[in-house]
Amino acid sequence: MDLGIAGKWALVCGASKGLGFGCAKALAQEGVNLIINARNPEALEAARAELQVLAPTAQVLAVAADITTEAGRKSVLTVEGGPGLDLDILVTNAGGPPPGDFRDWDREAWIKAVDANMLTPIELIRAVVDGMAERGFGRIVNITSSAVKAPIDILGLSNGARSGLTGFVAGLARSSIAARGVTVNNLLPGKFDTDRLRTTFQAASNKSGKSLEQVRELQQALVPAGRFGTPDEFGAICAFLCSRHAGYLTGQNILPDGGMYPGAY
Repeated sequence: MDLGIAGKWALVCGASKGLGFGCAKALAQEGVNLIINARNPEALEAARAELQVLAPTAQVLAVAADITTEAGRKSVLTVEGGPGLDLDILVTNAGGPPPGDFRDWDREAWIKAVDANMLTPIELIRAVVDGMAERGFGRIVNITSSAVKAPIDILGLSNGARSGLTGFVAGLARSSIAARGVTVNNLLPGKFDTDRLRTTFQAASNKSGKSLEQVRELQQALVPAGRFGTPDEFGAICAFLCSRHAGYLTGQNILPDGGMYPGAY
């Protein structure tokens, strides 16, 4: 299937590895020009080089910066050779806050979580959404978490901050931009084989006293699909949401989780 987005410009945040890299990879293979962002310059440059090999005709620009800061967002959105604010596709993604017990989190911890996982995506959306509407095409995908629908006890900071973003998106997606070719959706990953998942397993191991391998086996057994997801298949879902074929799909929370969520709705 031709996704119809070759030649368009996308910003993918948190793209040096994991799910963000999976999304960047899928878009690059569709001929999309990319601005990729992450904090670690070495890891980001390695990702850029790999993407450029996969998509030699696409432009791939890498900007190492903290996207949760105003300065970081400005450096990404004004990178030389990029489209400026005239992005066609925005994939927001920031590392989740640390797991733990809510009794140990002070106000600063909560503000940091909300800033990274709610306010940063909103600021990026605000910067580009009106231009998308003026040009009649825009795709915004926020990578959040399955914990938005099925909260995880040790991920309270993530549960709260990402749920706030979900509520905001529900209203935005159904505003006037919907009739102007702009869609806004959330991708809620379940258990994908990434560094983030391994961090969560380590926290569960520390709390339960079970070995890391025991925790991994127990968690995998909970997935009806019998395995963890891969960044490549996550990226494929993201690329479809960014395609011309997904113009009638907006305001949705897409939950790729191998069947773990037990609800019918």
